[in-house]
Amino acid sequence: GCLLYVTGLTKLNITLVIFLVMPQPSVSNCTTSPAASKKGKSSHFLSFVPQISYFGVISIGTPPQSFKVVFDTGSANLWVPSTYCNTNACTNHKRFNPNLSSTFRASSTGISILYGTGSMTGLLGYDTVAEIEVTNQMFAMSETEPGIFLYYASFDGILGLSYPSLAIGGATPVFDNMMTENLVTEDVFSFYLSPNGQTGSVVTFGGTDPSYYTGQINWVPVTSQTYWEITMTNIKINGSPVACTSGCKAIVDTGTSNIVGPNTDINSINAAMVNCNNIQSLPNVVITLNGYEFSLPPSAYISQKSSGCSTGFGLNGKDQLWILGDVFIREWYSIFDRANNRVGFAKSV
Repeated sequence: GCLLYVTGLTKLNITLVIFLVMPQPSVSNCTTSPAASKKGKSSHFLSFVPQISYFGVISIGTPPQSFKVVFDTGSANLWVPSTYCNTNACTNHKRFNPNLSSTFRASSTGISILYGTGSMTGLLGYDTVAEIEVTNQMFAMSETEPGIFLYYASFDGILGLSYPSLAIGGATPVFDNMMTENLVTEDVFSFYLSPNGQTGSVVTFGGTDPSYYTGQINWVPVTSQTYWEITMTNIKINGSPVACTSGCKAIVDTGTSNIVGPNTDINSINAAMVNCNNIQSLPNVVITLNGYEFSLPPSAYISQKSSGCSTGFGLNGKDQLWILGDVFIREWYSIFDRANNRVGFAKSV
């Protein structure tokens, strides 16, 4: 079956579906049907690979060349492997060939991007991103992808959705172009990440999709327009603060699997998980943001395997910046509002 399909919900809606793959998919026979080009809302359905990330399919160029990309709120650049790159991580993924696109425009700017788990260097160019109708999108074509992480990655590239201040090489992020080109009804995009490896994850550009959440949306102001950075009040277990006890900075990051924080805090959270094999006996972990309490049941943060179990709380060394990754976002439908510089959370269905 195909990993992505594109349909027009109405004349004012583009829906791009993201799906889930276990373990690693092939998309060689995948096609996308045309999307409506009217201003509105578009939804991409995402796939999930355990402990890596959720990804969907976009197409670059004319005629379109398709790539699996991570929709990453923790970075700002769009990049894909290219025929300029012959490292192993490139040759075992789809590669963009600028010579095959009639709408490609070259630039002489080179960039280097370092991620938490990998890096790339490349050249910037301009082309059309088909599904979301963005023209003249600046993107990076990789020339090198060193290391083994990207070699084993189930995705080809990354589509960054943070603020433009994080963009390397002065590239305008994809969603900024969508806003500038008047392609979205609202300057908002939203994520629903499906639990337990199920299908049906979705990123919606231009609004929210109420079928993926229940109850009210609780809004938290962005404190720094770089990452989607917010202030976290504390993290409580059984009513008592166990981490971030004096408040701390946190970013909402779809490109990170776990909830990540300073070693001392994470160790005190994990110390409360006396026996993670007995999920019923474990407490909820409650994260307080802007006066609202967001609860994570054990099923959200415990991963059970034949070899034992692990928690979804990861170590960030001495770095004081917390990351609310997919462990949090799966439980709480997340809305990224550029018009009002805030993030909204509502209970996922």
